[in-house]
Amino acid sequence: MKSAFLPDRGVVKVAGEDARNFLNGLVTTDLDRLKPGLGRFGALLTPQGKIIVDFLITEAPAGHGGGFLIDCPKALADGLATKLKFYKLRAKVTVENLSDDLGVLAAWGGALAAQPDLAFADPRHDELGYRILIPEDLKQKLSDLIGAELVDAATYEAHRIALGVPRGGLDFMYSDAFPHETNMDRLAGVDFDKGCYVGQEVVSRMQHRGTARTRSVKVLLDDISPEVGVSVLAGDKPVGTMGSSARGKGIALVRIDRVADALDAGQPLTAGGLALTLAEPDVVRIPAKQPTA
Repeated sequence: MKSAFLPDRGVVKVAGEDARNFLNGLVTTDLDRLKPGLGRFGALLTPQGKIIVDFLITEAPAGHGGGFLIDCPKALADGLATKLKFYKLRAKVTVENLSDDLGVLAAWGGALAAQPDLAFADPRHDELGYRILIPEDLKQKLSDLIGAELVDAATYEAHRIALGVPRGGLDFMYSDAFPHETNMDRLAGVDFDKGCYVGQEVVSRMQHRGTARTRSVKVLLDDISPEVGVSVLAGDKPVGTMGSSARGKGIALVRIDRVADALDAGQPLTAGGLALTLAEPDVVRIPAKQPTA
């Protein structure tokens, strides 16, 4: 088992008697299904349905003061806290950015030898393992406790990329991507049966109409990786944008209909002049709608 402290992750806490209902009315995940020891994946959206920030969230046990702990990009933690305070109005909640004192340890590749208080399984993919919310100075002690070898964050990044799980700021841009485009619907990040939340109408319409034409996809590369942000080309026509990559694997945000047409025509895919192939070619095929009786 391996573990890595993720220096780019921060923690925002939302507490108070109205915290669950308050957050449930804002984010894509259903907090009624959350309890200590469990985690959910979700996002806060613009009213137009685009991702402001995506996050993992867990409920803190009473021994840690209760409330909800949001594992989010550290660079966006202050902005998330400010946005939540803006929405607070008269709700009985408190919002704190705890990122100076609390961070995130990822652990994967086995079972935890012990169960720390603020640990939960990453709900996006079984092979992503666990998240543990701890101060950075405890990373070695916690790694020893759970039976993991402490490695650097780049090793975790390569693991994430190999699994095809997008990361905001690299594989998509915040405030510019819809949840379906970043596969949140496939990574347990959107609860379609919960009550209203900001941006829900747009997300629900994309789900029911099947209108998502842009998707994050896994790609295979040669030894050299393209730069983040370069255009993905089918022949000489742009069909998407390259995201993060490591160890011969990467993630690209592409127009799946255009990529499917390119594959059918036998056109090569490139990014920055470097060849790439789809790890799962069928993912760009949009299922034909079944005729109604």
